[in-house]
Amino acid sequence: MNSFGRIFRVSIFGESHGWGVGCLIDGCSPGLSLSAADFKEDLYRRRSHVLGTTKRQEKDVPLIRSGVLAGKTTGAPLYIAFKNTEEKSEDYENIRHLPRPGHADLTAAKKFSGFNDYRGSGQFSGRMTAALVAAGVIAKKIITPICVRAKVIEAGGTAEIRKAVKEAVKSRDSIGGIIECAAEKVPPGLGEPFFDSVESLVSHLVFSIPGIKGIEFGSGFSSARMQGSIHNDPIINVRGETSTNHSGGINGGITNGNALVFRAAVRPPASIPRPQKTINLLSEEIDDLVIEGRHDACFALRTPVIVEAVTACVLADLMLIQKTWERKLEED
Repeated sequence: MNSFGRIFRVSIFGESHGWGVGCLIDGCSPGLSLSAADFKEDLYRRRSHVLGTTKRQEKDVPLIRSGVLAGKTTGAPLYIAFKNTEEKSEDYENIRHLPRPGHADLTAAKKFSGFNDYRGSGQFSGRMTAALVAAGVIAKKIITPICVRAKVIEAGGTAEIRKAVKEAVKSRDSIGGIIECAAEKVPPGLGEPFFDSVESLVSHLVFSIPGIKGIEFGSGFSSARMQGSIHNDPIINVRGETSTNHSGGINGGITNGNALVFRAAVRPPASIPRPQKTINLLSEEIDDLVIEGRHDACFALRTPVIVEAVTACVLADLMLIQKTWERKLEED
């Protein structure tokens, strides 16, 4: 439910308007240098500080409560938490019985028999991604020299991102976007055929990010319109490097030594300032809904660093699994 990974195992906890959010990481390699300062850059990238992002300004100071001694990881589980200081729960009283269209309010209430924390969407909030970014900071250290970078390449259906966001804010609406992610210097041989393919594992964790609605690797859906003679990536050396990368760095579910490349679609945020219609859970009649609070007009703007984080977590787990397997072969 709230955990992922076999060796590098990440569990997240908390709620948007509860005490805070955080992660517990088991299987972290010992001897890694780690301090609160290491989280600063990635957490800043996740924060809202540009037009189109929420006015909620959390400081996100990481509280490292276990797994570190004298600035080095010990190999024990890492417990990292972020205290909530900017919650305004009163803004969410009206959605307790008026579920937002496109949001998880209704499904959460059905799933948890009405006991779900509706304040700020509880555990369904984008606030939870602070914990994912924290886990990604650790994972990025483990996978060095692999470099994972993601960016917004489209918002609102155009590459003119700032213009699209500005128009969405002006029209009191929201827009989605597309994130492109590339991991360079990935070694060949990571992943498994079928159920634990690299595509399966990356997709599993990318879809844990609120609002992700699609993913494609390499040439993705456009490959359905290509011929094999074009889509096939010519192999140019014994290391497996290819002159093109339509496969996105993966063959048969296993990394082939080229860059791991994929794109993810982020839907428009469901909380918009425009009046909407929804079902009133008390009267069971259609009712008016006006959403209060501080919300993103384009959450995709804050998503690249989160995509990087979950990708790094998958690669860290796969690399630790591979090292365990290689070590066992040497012993045998």
